[in-house]
Amino acid sequence: MSNTVLLAVNGTLMRGLELNPNMTKVGGVFVREDHTDAHYRLWTINDKHPGMIRVATGGTCVALEIWELPPASFAALLESEPAGLSIGKVRLADGTEVLGVLAEPWLVEGQKEITDTGSWRNYTGHHHTS
Repeated sequence: MSNTVLLAVNGTLMRGLELNPNMTKVGGVFVREDHTDAHYRLWTINDKHPGMIRVATGGTCVALEIWELPPASFAALLESEPAGLSIGKVRLADGTEVLGVLAEPWLVEGQKEITDTGSWRNYTGHHHTS
């Protein structure tokens, strides 16, 4: 059994973005870029971070990053995340599921939906250059 866990992130924990140091300081290692399957919607939460929710219909494939973390790092990473974000199962474009950062429904109420942009990077214009 592996002693690391995969985590899908779709916002400020991604490479080059504001909270990425929180990811790297707990031992997170970037694995790859990926996408969800076509059942997710995305909102901007006060233009500070995104909130992603799985829906039955009307969603899109959201761009995200897959990171590998030591299991003990999850608690530390979650404590540094904004309220209303939680860890749940995220279905990837290839049909596999990994743990990922999702929004609780109350978080996105009254916020601007950005699903049509397909990603937080597209919405903010912060593209990662390797």
